[in-house]
Amino acid sequence: MTLPLPAATPQTHLAVLQQFRVIYGTMRQYFRDLEERCGIPGAQMWILQEVQRCPGIGVTELAARLAIHQSTCSQLVDRLAVRGCLVKTRNLPDQRRLGLYLAPGGEKAIAALPGSAEGALPAALAAMPEVALKTLQINLSELIRHLPGRDDAFASVPLAEIVRNEK
Repeated sequence: MTLPLPAATPQTHLAVLQQFRVIYGTMRQYFRDLEERCGIPGAQMWILQEVQRCPGIGVTELAARLAIHQSTCSQLVDRLAVRGCLVKTRNLPDQRRLGLYLAPGGEKAIAALPGSAEGALPAALAAMPEVALKTLQINLSELIRHLPGRDDAFASVPLAEIVRNEK
């Protein structure tokens, strides 16, 4: 017979809530600072950074690298192209495939980038030991399971866009 685990104390609830506030607030401030410095929102800066790392990358691969939906990626790429930050070029062997390259506006924005365009959270997660990361994944899955009205579609939207759209 398995006994139910005791519910967390109110102090534990509040402590965990405060931890989420620190994470969310830190991310929000990071992306505000990034946008103020570069003049381009964080999610779009991440795209520019990936294009700089891999010139000629396609939208499908770019979306996979950012772990976002392809249509979301296409919309962000279009915004950057309109701003003069990206150039879309058809590859000679397959005219259907678009390759992405930095335009002068994108190069200028990248030069102003204070750190990683992904934000502080991916770097912090990458620095964690594997066992701690797996434990965090399990515990966050449990938390998400209890969220009323949860929307799993947010999983494929860049955090910088979620934070930015809150304004």
